[in-house]
Parts: sequence; structure tokens; C-alpha cells
Amino acid sequence: MRKTAAVELVRSRRLLIGYFTGLGVVMAVWGARMPAVQSAAELGTGGLALVLLAAALGMVAGLQAGGRLARPARLPALLTGGAITLAACLAILGVCSSLESLCAAAFVFGVAHGVLDVAANASAVRCQDAHGRPIMSRLHASYSLGALLGAALAAATAHTSHTVLFTGVAVCAAAAAGATTALARTLASSGLKPVHPPAAQGSGERGGRSRPRVWLLGVLAAATLLGEGAAADWASVHLHDLGATAATSAAAFGLYSAAMAAGRLVGDRLTARFGASAVVRAGAALAALGLATGLAGSTIAFALFGWAAFGLGLSVTIPSLITAAGVGGPRAVATVAVTGYVGLLAGPALIGALATVTALPHALLLPALLAVTVATLAPKALERTTP
Repeated sequence: MRKTAAVELVRSRRLLIGYFTGLGVVMAVWGARMPAVQSAAELGTGGLALVLLAAALGMVAGLQAGGRLARPARLPALLTGGAITLAACLAILGVCSSLESLCAAAFVFGVAHGVLDVAANASAVRCQDAHGRPIMSRLHASYSLGALLGAALAAATAHTSHTVLFTGVAVCAAAAAGATTALARTLASSGLKPVHPPAAQGSGERGGRSRPRVWLLGVLAAATLLGEGAAADWASVHLHDLGATAATSAAAFGLYSAAMAAGRLVGDRLTARFGASAVVRAGAALAALGLATGLAGSTIAFALFGWAAFGLGLSVTIPSLITAAGVGGPRAVATVAVTGYVGLLAGPALIGALATVTALPHALLLPALLAVTVATLAPKALERTTP
């Protein structure tokens, strides 16, 4: 019996690695070929902003729906259905030629993304509980590596129609999700039982998570994802302003992403040894110091170092926050995710607004200051969360 349960755990972990990797690939391909989508529909900046807004609104709706629907027995259906719907919407987005059709498809794309995000993270929390040791960071590393793979795929097919690329990726993703439908059912099997009883994770509250603490986790997620949004949208601009070439400017976000993936690959071991609170606190301090150093150095080398240190420092924060929220169930995961994505979506615009009244390096100090906040509040938010 124990051997059977152990096999189910391994299969479930590998399945989730596949889902996180696939999600990273899809999102990176969509984002990297955005200019082609804009050109095909003859959209201006305002029109593209509406498409992105539709996707963001859809994702918020999907996260909320996922939080309400996610139950252990439903997770396989949410994973498979969310993945296939996301893939189908990617293919549809590749053939849309009007603002109206793009907005409609982007909204459903966002809904599917939100549902799949909650289902994958809720499944990951359940799988981690069954393992009795941290695995969340490595699962999120799969997303980072998938995003790097998707970006590389988009770059390699830059001279290929985005319609062909979107369709090819969609077919592969949908086929993989469909082929693993039976395997996904192991997530609802008797083999995925927590090593520790629920009472060991808290008492008095459902899963040991009060609503104020869930909101605190969400605020820290927003602070962290604001930094991720800043890196995605402003790192290359920062390097360009320092006189870097286009290739070097683009490498800033690449270094950030690679450092984040590397940190997540070792994050579980560090968490198991030192505890989530200590690791997140040290990482956030590194992120704040690294980015501040990169901004103060005023040289390309210092800037590249700063963004790499920022990515490495923040790498374990979101996996740890999701783990902490997961003790309260899928709704808590959804609450933290929704709040976090507010920071991701609003952060780049906020930094842009600050940069208009001051210099960009000064505006980019905001993510560094928020990292200090994460380091300060991590002990209170993450106590008693290590499996």
C-alpha cells in the first residue's frame, strides 16, 4: 500500500511539473508575439491596452471562480479543462483580426488562465502536504523554465506567422492535457493524504488561517508581483537608458528570469532546512539590496547584477506565500492570487507614472522598498507554514 501511494505521489508531482511548465510556455509565447497580434488586427496602443485589460479581467474572474470550484475531487477536471480551454483560446487569438474578437477571446483566455492557476496551485499544496516536505518552489521553477522555453521558441520562430506558432503550441498543449486526463485523477485518489493531520497545521480556524492573515499574505504577494511586473516591463528600459545595446538591454530580464528559476530550484531544500520565514526574509533582503545597488551604480554591469540579484531574492517568495495560503484551502489561494495579480498588473503603470515626475531609477526604488516590507512582515505571515 505504501509503495502504491509513493508511486502516485511521484506521478502527481511529475504531472504538476508538466502543467506548470506548459502554462509558462503558453504565457510566454502569447506575450512575446504580442506585436504580431497587434499588427494583424491593426490595433493602436489603446486597442492593445483594451485586449490586455480584457485578459486581466478574465483572469480575475477565473481566479475567483477557481477558488469557489476547487475541491479535491474536482481538481483533475479543472486542470484538464482549464488547460484545454487555455490552449484553444491561444489558437483562436492567433486568427482574430478585429478588436472585438480579440477582446472576447482574451477574456476567455484570462478566465481559463485563472482557473488553471488556482487548480494547479491547490493541487500543488495538496501534493506537497502528502510529501511532507517542501516541493512548491521547484514546481514554480517549472513555470519559470517553461517561460524561458516559450520565449526562446518565440524568438526562434520570429519569422514564422504567429498564427502558425499559436496553433502549434495550442495543439501540443491540448493533446498533452488530454493524454494525462487519467493521470490527473491521481490528485483525487486516496494516495494523496497529508502526512500531518490538519490539527498539526493550526487550530481553532479552518486550516489555521484567519482572514486577516490571508489578506496579509495577499498584500505581500502584491508587493512581490509588483516587482516581477517591474522587471518584465522596465528592466530593459533601465539598461537602455544607461546606454546598453538592444541585446544587452533584453538580457536584463533574461538574467532576472534565469536567477529566479535557479533560486526556485534550490528553494525547497533551503525551506526544509531553515524554514519558509527565514528563507523569504533573507531572499527579500537580498532582492532589496541587490536592486538598490544596481540602481545606484549607474553602470551597465551594476544594473545587470542588480536585476539578477532581485530575481534570485524574490524566487522563493510566491511559492512560500501560496503554500501558506493553501493551508486555508483553495479560496485562500485564490484570494492571495487575485490580490497578488493586482500588484503585477498595476505595478508597471505605477512605476511609469512615478518616472514621469522623477527619474526612472528613483521610481524603480519602489520595488526595492516593497521587498524590504516583505522581509519585515514575512515572519508574521509565514509562521507555522513549513510542511
